[in-house]
Amino acid sequence: MPLIIPTLAGALVVAGLIGLALGIRRTPATPRSASQSRMGPKISAMNRRTKILALAGLIAGATIYILTGWLIAVALVPVAAVGLPTLLSAPPSAARIDRLEALEEWTRALAGVLTVGVGLEEALRSTLRSTPEAIRPEVTTLVARLRARISTEEALRAFADDLNDATGDLVAAYLILGARRRGQGLASVLESLAESVAADVRARRAIEADRAKPRTTARWVTIITISVLGFLTLTGDYISPYGSPLGQLLLILLLSAYVALLIWLRNMAKGEAMPRFLGVAAREGAHP
Repeated sequence: MPLIIPTLAGALVVAGLIGLALGIRRTPATPRSASQSRMGPKISAMNRRTKILALAGLIAGATIYILTGWLIAVALVPVAAVGLPTLLSAPPSAARIDRLEALEEWTRALAGVLTVGVGLEEALRSTLRSTPEAIRPEVTTLVARLRARISTEEALRAFADDLNDATGDLVAAYLILGARRRGQGLASVLESLAESVAADVRARRAIEADRAKPRTTARWVTIITISVLGFLTLTGDYISPYGSPLGQLLLILLLSAYVALLIWLRNMAKGEAMPRFLGVAAREGAHP
């Protein structure tokens, strides 16, 4: 019984630190978009994956408890099994870069279609077949709105909300201006914009490659540390002092400090998205 209190305290501390890593970002309330709608299957898959990891961690923790008598393992191992993959995985910035690259490719294709003299709405519809997969749901929704006789400007503003990205706002803004003025220079402007987005993608990929190095180091250090602890737990007396109530409490503090360092490392490397200037979120930010 004396071990139950430090065990529960340690589980709450570690779970709180991991929860802090997942919930520390401020996310403004925005309308449900196409990119958010397609997250449903991914969230379900993540929930299944989380349940499997938690169950495997519970079995492993119970096994460690049976072999060593460490009651703390029953609580900490499932928490570590669920939380460590999240802390050591790549942040969402990599997915944002892929979407930017797809947006650059789509903008270039749209500029090419506009050079043959077709109207903007027809050009938008004709690019649907060759749209990159990363932004296909958003472009599909845009074309559906145009076919539903929604005004071009309104459809493009909704398209910017679906993309939910500052660069997407820039592309949508140029298209809105083109829809208003119906000039002949939109194709060249979009071509120049695509070059700018391509340069942005190259810069972000270089930055992301540098950010990946400390994540890889932390991942390997964590794997080696867990392997060594597991080996010493089952084979020697080196860590037997941690079997006492005071040792268990000290182990909780050390593991909590390590998790806090992982959270700090992830927050340093995740980057911040540029603020948007179109859509509901931008208007709410401008008028608090």
